[in-house]
Amino acid sequence: MAAHIALTSFLYVLLTIARAPKVWGIGKKADGSNPWAVVEPRISANLSNQFEWPVFFYAACILLIQNQSALAAAAWLAWIFILGRVVHSCVQILTTNVRLRGLVFTINFLATLGLWVVLIFTLELSATA
Repeated sequence: MAAHIALTSFLYVLLTIARAPKVWGIGKKADGSNPWAVVEPRISANLSNQFEWPVFFYAACILLIQNQSALAAAAWLAWIFILGRVVHSCVQILTTNVRLRGLVFTINFLATLGLWVVLIFTLELSATA
């Protein structure tokens, strides 16, 4: 979870830098335009995405921690999710390839669903014990 918070923090810093020419006049081109104008909306959209599907990731992680479920599968799935979010951010900000972005999102989606399967399996095991 801390890795995702670090990614989100980095995106806030990047968005602040991208908006600086328009907001504060810092870093404008000689003609007065914003050199970040093309990627600024993509950074903003990606930052918004960090508060959508990851909510389910956080919920699964918190419930796994609460139930003291230190399973290797959960750790692997969490890291797959984080790496997928980093790749998703790069694809969304640096390209306009929606198909690739969807493929990368699918990795995040499946990793989070996997966490929920591990959680449900863990809860079932503890209920029968």
